[in-house]
Amino acid sequence: MVLMTVENLSKSYVEKTLVENVSFGVNEGDKIGLVGINGTGKSTLLKVLAGVEESDSGSITKGRDVTISYLPQNPEFDQDSTVLDQVFEGHWGTMKILRDYRTAIQSGKDEKEIIRLSALMDTHAVWDLEADAKSILTKLQVTDFNSKVRELSGGQRKRIALAAALIQPSDILILDEPTNHLDNQTIEWLEERLLQRKGALIMVTHDRYFLDRVTNHIMELEGGTIFPYKGNFTYYMEMKIQREENLKSMEDKRKSLYKKELQWMRQGAKARTTKQKARIQRFNTLEDSSQDSSSTDMQISVGTSRLGKKIIELKGVSKSYNDVKLFDDFTYTVLRDDRIGILGENGTGKTSLLKIIGGLLEPDSGEIQVGETVRIGFFQQETPFLDGSQRAIEYIRDGGEFITTGDGIKISASAMMERFLFPPDQQYTPLEKLSGGEKRRLYLLRVLMESPNVLLLDEPTNDLDIQTLQILEEYLEEFSGPVIVVSHDRYLLDKISEKVFLLKDGTIKGFTGNYDFFRSLWKEEEKKEAEIETPKKEKPRSRSKTLKFSFNEAREWETIEDDLEEIQDKIDNIEKEMHQAASQYTKLQELIEKKEKLQKEHETMLERWLELSEKAEMINQEKDS
Repeated sequence: MVLMTVENLSKSYVEKTLVENVSFGVNEGDKIGLVGINGTGKSTLLKVLAGVEESDSGSITKGRDVTISYLPQNPEFDQDSTVLDQVFEGHWGTMKILRDYRTAIQSGKDEKEIIRLSALMDTHAVWDLEADAKSILTKLQVTDFNSKVRELSGGQRKRIALAAALIQPSDILILDEPTNHLDNQTIEWLEERLLQRKGALIMVTHDRYFLDRVTNHIMELEGGTIFPYKGNFTYYMEMKIQREENLKSMEDKRKSLYKKELQWMRQGAKARTTKQKARIQRFNTLEDSSQDSSSTDMQISVGTSRLGKKIIELKGVSKSYNDVKLFDDFTYTVLRDDRIGILGENGTGKTSLLKIIGGLLEPDSGEIQVGETVRIGFFQQETPFLDGSQRAIEYIRDGGEFITTGDGIKISASAMMERFLFPPDQQYTPLEKLSGGEKRRLYLLRVLMESPNVLLLDEPTNDLDIQTLQILEEYLEEFSGPVIVVSHDRYLLDKISEKVFLLKDGTIKGFTGNYDFFRSLWKEEEKKEAEIETPKKEKPRSRSKTLKFSFNEAREWETIEDDLEEIQDKIDNIEKEMHQAASQYTKLQELIEKKEKLQKEHETMLERWLELSEKAEMINQEKDS
């Protein structure tokens, strides 16, 4: 079923063409990943598809009653609203009914209005929506539902916006960088949810594992044109390499032909005949095409300053925040060839540890010693632009006028900017006019221009395009000093990390190996912990001894079925009360919580009944034999 058709769509921004005459369709079941270099217009295209911005020309046709849910890269919030109010914000369908009902209850409107809205809640099955919202928010690690938005961090706000997009019933879900500010465990949960979701999905993300698992279509935006690939990210990479090899072959043939035609022109070609005129025209065409065939590859040649024997030593370092212990008595000596990935859930202290190592944050206790030759390059999670009117090249020159490459060649700031896909006409652009991804790419160049010999990277993949990430990985592989990375990008960690530090429950645990190896070890540990915590079923005794219930088991077996029936009766009664209290919002919430508690108790008791019934059956079989 076709949900959306895009025909001859064009969009420009500040004299820059982002998309030009692109056409494609979106079908039910399509899970599309939109990829491309930062600044090419990916986020703008999503805004146009979501109806947030208008196109310059072309048309977007949606199927009848097709609805869209949209997560922007930088969501806007009502600072005074609560978490739940923000999730239910908007004027679409069931969310509006729920919001109106909540407002009516809180403001004490007349009973007729509450009854009317209550009937709408019944008709549209809205009653479970709030419970679903709380469940999603909890999975996204937002648990204080009544907190004001202004009290939350940027990452928490993005997760609230993601929850709002996920809970909204829609035929097309549009997500712009949904994995930013999520830890690995939460990303895995989001993967599963999107895989199970019906309808269509269009998203921009730098997470290559995420793209590989979730998508079945890739659309690459390059030079204003869409290049479609019917497959996941791995398939796209294979086909892209093949396409580039074909283009290279064509370019080699073009260059060969151009050399021959240039030689002919230098011999004094005269346009006397129609054939000669056509040949001169062909030469002019070849010459013009050579000006447009410049490569957009970004290349980095590693050059670092000398690093002495002593690098960074942490001795008994501890840090707490708001009386919560992040880590305690941590000791480690950074080695010259270290490639360390730092993992942990949000709020466990990953960024704090990195800032302590980089000298940007003092520990509560312990000692940090830094070698005299150490020059730390710190790529922080937040891009530290202070003056939006500053020109891009001025910002880079503040880091260094020149950079010395690995082979000793000096390259100017302007030349390095070209290698980082900032052509001369863009180098004097004010920082405030750059896209979020372009700012991140510029910031990365600024860090490298300072010629560090130790690199600390805090979520370096946020808002960077895939091509920049690939080049960053190549740079890190050649970098001669230690690299310490906080990242949720599993692909990056798999490629560069050789050690993993896991922050959990106030401790830092070290593992040797990349992310994939760490994950396999950690899953085994989680499995062992679960086996210890879960009560084991009593093993049947040997035939030499009589199998029987213990005194407590016998009493439990006599009453457990009555107990199960009693809990079920309580659940049934609460459901009746919920129906009667449909207009009493506060009481309804209390009843929902009681019902959930009883349901959990019923499930636990039912599992116990199964265990005892199995044992009772074995006892009876032994008696019969």
